Parts: sequence; C-alpha cells; structure tokens
Amino acid sequence: MKYFITLTLTMIVSILAHAQPAKEASCRVCHGAGGAAPIAPNYPKLNGQNKAYLVSSLKAYRDAQRSGGLAAVMVAQAAQLSDADIEALAAYYSSQK
Repeated sequence: MKYFITLTLTMIVSILAHAQPAKEASCRVCHGAGGAAPIAPNYPKLNGQNKAYLVSSLKAYRDAQRSGGLAAVMVAQAAQLSDADIEALAAYYSSQK
C-alpha cells in the first residue's frame, strides 16, 4: 500500500511538473509549442532555458525594466502575469527539451 501511494504521488508530481500552465497559450503564439519553434528567427527558443533566467526576464518585462528589440511586445504580454504565473511558465519551459 505504501508503495502504491508513493508511486501515485510521484506520477501526480511528474504530470504537474510537465503540465502546460494556463497562460502558456499566449507564449505559444510567438515561441511555438513547448517554446521550441519560434515564428521568427529573432524570437528566442524558451525550451530548456534556465528557470531563474526565465523568471528574471519575465519579471523585468512585466515591470518595464527591459527595452529594445521586441520589448514592447513582451512588456504588454508580461504585464498580464502574476508572480505565480511567471514561476509556472519558467518551470514549464525549463523542463522542456
């Protein structure tokens, strides 16, 4: 029984760790499925990126602390994200291969 509970909890955690966050659909439009297929060569791939880097970048966009390039687009997108959304997105994309 203990083995069954441990196995079940392990499976649930694994599924949740790889589940797409609710706000991922708006990222997918430009960065592609799983962050692996950007629609333009100057858009970065997000899959496999360092989680801390993604968190830092998204918070900087959200707080309008980044400029240049396509920052205006990202500032508008990130403005809709809470800290929890950012953490979930960063965890998702950093786990993608």
